[in-house]
Amino acid sequence: MFSMIERAARDPNVNMDKLERLMAMQKDMAASRAKVAFDAAMADMQPKLPVIDRKGKIEVRKKDGNGDRTGAVQQSTPYALWEDINEAIRPILAAHGFSLTFRVGKTDAGLITVTGILAHREGHREMDTITLQHDSTGSKNAVQAVGSSNSYGKRYTAINLLNITTRGIDDDGKAAGAPEAITQDQADDLQAMIESVNANKAKFLKFFEVEHVGQLPAKRYQEAVNMLNAKARGHLQCQ
Repeated sequence: MFSMIERAARDPNVNMDKLERLMAMQKDMAASRAKVAFDAAMADMQPKLPVIDRKGKIEVRKKDGNGDRTGAVQQSTPYALWEDINEAIRPILAAHGFSLTFRVGKTDAGLITVTGILAHREGHREMDTITLQHDSTGSKNAVQAVGSSNSYGKRYTAINLLNITTRGIDDDGKAAGAPEAITQDQADDLQAMIESVNANKAKFLKFFEVEHVGQLPAKRYQEAVNMLNAKARGHLQCQ
């Protein structure tokens, strides 16, 4: 195909429409080959990806009289640290021709977006994006809050792109356990949205199969936000 295009390009009498069609066909064929190579490499790599222990912990505390969360721990959710995930997957990705990079941005509303880009050496790539609040839990300053949100975004886009499994460090080698939950700030935001759009909280919790908002799996956070936004626009979700 390439030699045909090369010959056509050297021909002064070539039909330009035909040449453009040939070039588009070449591009489509190359993209198709790259996708096939990506899928084959992914199928070969995935069984070799390790289960990651959840060594981090997110604690949700009761609010004190000033509205600050400094009281007793209401909920403690373990999560896998990005540092542990990255260390475990980098050599495996490289061995199978993959690279994982990230692009960080900001929405008009000031939210952080983290896009994970999983690229294969043959040219195909897959992307996953998550939108986050600044993680101001605990005593983080502004810089630490941004850094925490970046790590959070990298963690979950990598998990989504690679279908990584995590487990509690006390699971005796079993990969069972609850999925990693949303952050405290995200739980507060969802609760505020539920109240502001007058959504039926019981139906919301039942739909997501959780007992309270703080148990919502992190990978379903955007789905919950979209549902509540749809309710605000007059649709019938969660009524």
